[in-house]
Amino acid sequence: MYRRVMSLLAALGAVVAMVVALPASASASAFTTAVAADCAAAWNSSSVYTGGQSASHNGHNWTAKWWTQNETPGSSDVWADQGACGGGGTDPDPGNPSGFVVSEAQFNQMFPNRNPFYTYNGLTAALSAYPAFANTGSDTVKRQEAAAFLANVSHETGGLVYVVEQNTSNYPHYCDSSQPYGCPAGQAAYYGRGPIQLSWNFNYKAAGDALGIDLLGNPYLVEQDASVAWKTGLWYWNTQNGPGTMTAHAAMVNGAGFGETIRSINGSLECNGGNPAQVQSRIDRYKSLTQILGTTPGPNLSC
Repeated sequence: MYRRVMSLLAALGAVVAMVVALPASASASAFTTAVAADCAAAWNSSSVYTGGQSASHNGHNWTAKWWTQNETPGSSDVWADQGACGGGGTDPDPGNPSGFVVSEAQFNQMFPNRNPFYTYNGLTAALSAYPAFANTGSDTVKRQEAAAFLANVSHETGGLVYVVEQNTSNYPHYCDSSQPYGCPAGQAAYYGRGPIQLSWNFNYKAAGDALGIDLLGNPYLVEQDASVAWKTGLWYWNTQNGPGTMTAHAAMVNGAGFGETIRSINGSLECNGGNPAQVQSRIDRYKSLTQILGTTPGPNLSC
């Protein structure tokens, strides 16, 4: 009898031990989950990461070993796996829904102090007017053209700060009364506006005709509608030679180089020794923007 009781007690003890062991294992698992690192900001294919910067992807944190862009964590040696993470920025890479080679984050990095008028959405909405812009040639050429355009408009607007020309005394001078259509919005209505500082009644007429907007009759749209403003900049960039021998778009996609975009925009005043400081300012800005976009500036930077 004594031996039977002891055997029963031993068996019962073994069962109790098993029951106790199970929650201990579950508790350890729960503890491991609880202390998992928070996820870093989600990896973005358009963003540039330098050595030491982190991103999350597929439930893991990753650290870049060196400069990288558009190399997926887990599929490239540039990324070091830092282990599983929970919470934070675990959303999958949303990509860049606009399809533009400049992401909104990069645009914000380029113009941290811009006027709120110059929106990223306004720019991407304007792209449909000139689909070849920053969408021709290799990925390098696309990024170079985007950087070239944004560098020049940055120069024209003080970093996308100015929407209208600041020297109001010039306003009455932009009406060419010899044109048959005259200046229906008033003699002083055709001053510089927008990213390329569109001016003169004949330019408002030409841009409006190309875009299907009555800018001759209502030039104020260029300072009231961000998409219209960006479209005028793209109109000049893609269609006008200005003082140069080619459009700025052609200069970038045909390999003539950034210097020819300066010539097309303000070459008569700046190029050939006219104002080397202004030329250098444009070049420096272009170089900084190509760096943000993870590409090289290419040759023929000056004019």
